[in-house]
Amino acid sequence: MAERIIKLPDVGEGIAEAELVEWHVKIGDIVREDDLLAAVMTDKATVEIPAPTDGEVTWIGAEVGDTVPIGSVIVKLKVAGEGGAAAEEAVDVAPAEKPAPAPPAPKAERPAAQPAPAGPAASVAPPKPAPARLGAVAVQRRAAGEKPLASPAVRLKAREAGVDLRQVQGSGPAGRITHEDIDAFLLRGPEPARGGGLVEKSAVTEVKVVGLRRRIAEKMALSKSRIPHITIVEEVDMTALEELRAALNRKPTAERPKLTVLPFLMRAMVKALAEQPGLNALYDDEAGIVRRHAAIDIGIATQTPSGLIVPVVKHAEARDLWGCALELSRIADRARDGTATRDELTGSTITITSLGAMGGIATTPVINHPEVAIVGVNKMAMRPVWDGATFVPRKMMNLSSSFDHRVVDGWDAAVFVQRLKELLETPATLFIDG
Repeated sequence: MAERIIKLPDVGEGIAEAELVEWHVKIGDIVREDDLLAAVMTDKATVEIPAPTDGEVTWIGAEVGDTVPIGSVIVKLKVAGEGGAAAEEAVDVAPAEKPAPAPPAPKAERPAAQPAPAGPAASVAPPKPAPARLGAVAVQRRAAGEKPLASPAVRLKAREAGVDLRQVQGSGPAGRITHEDIDAFLLRGPEPARGGGLVEKSAVTEVKVVGLRRRIAEKMALSKSRIPHITIVEEVDMTALEELRAALNRKPTAERPKLTVLPFLMRAMVKALAEQPGLNALYDDEAGIVRRHAAIDIGIATQTPSGLIVPVVKHAEARDLWGCALELSRIADRARDGTATRDELTGSTITITSLGAMGGIATTPVINHPEVAIVGVNKMAMRPVWDGATFVPRKMMNLSSSFDHRVVDGWDAAVFVQRLKELLETPATLFIDG
């Protein structure tokens, strides 16, 4: 037998270290070539590290949440063969980048004809069935007292979180427990014992902040600690725009899909920023330089199963209303399903954040550092508006916009917000060039 050392590969140009966000194996597990060993994260993108060969895991060099330098040893495998000199090479992988997804379900079972790696039979991990597709297979509930089914990675996650798997109902085939089941259990807690009466609860669950949630926390802390925010809330009459949007959506096509409010707002921002280019900028506060960008690359804050991600619509200034809608739909879908590239998740010069129907009357958006402005969309509602003679029903919506007060004066911020209001309340002007 020989030992194969696996090092953390180069996961991107200029990246010196990465955060280990998940182990798919534990010491003693038997792995086959291309089985996933671990997942690491850098700059809101995860990289999965596969096994380069069959073998048995004998050593693990980091814990979830640790920051690991590129080139450091992360796993050692016992593999078939003699000597260990050739085993000292780092595994050469071509990692596929994607925004941090929810922890992946176990891999599908390999064909029975494939030979198992050498090693003690007792340490062979059980086959991993493919996860059930939503709506394809009815969930089988586990019988009382039956041993819970779960992969080694799920059992490790439950052990670290202090979760008794016997209390978790699995959603996978034959009641197999998945990572998502553990997450859901941690959110809602164990089911209270039946029998009536209110029960005191004293349990405390510790959830380590790792991966995308840590990146979000760091980004928010950086923004709020460095940027003095000024937020302006303005009421906008959306009645005319909603009537126009309904008319344009009557006959959607592949080239002209159904429109939401956001493409209209994007076009309004393009026009307003042409008049105030100082707001389409990044502020390097350490160098004391504001870099104004001709390209208007609009970040769209998007909620995903893993957390908040900001995919970017590049060159909004060169896209018409439907072009903005198509690109917005494309990158939002890629962010949610975990296939967006690093380029699609970086490079924004100004950001839109929207909670849609869940939005409140007003919000105080946090600027996406190092940008200097962000526009927040609140929920739309029918409200009575005085027209000078009587109250009339109008569809109203508030815009909440925040600015970096170090480089944007309150007057300039107000001019920008009023220009957005004017363009949205007279939507025909969005189609006028110049």
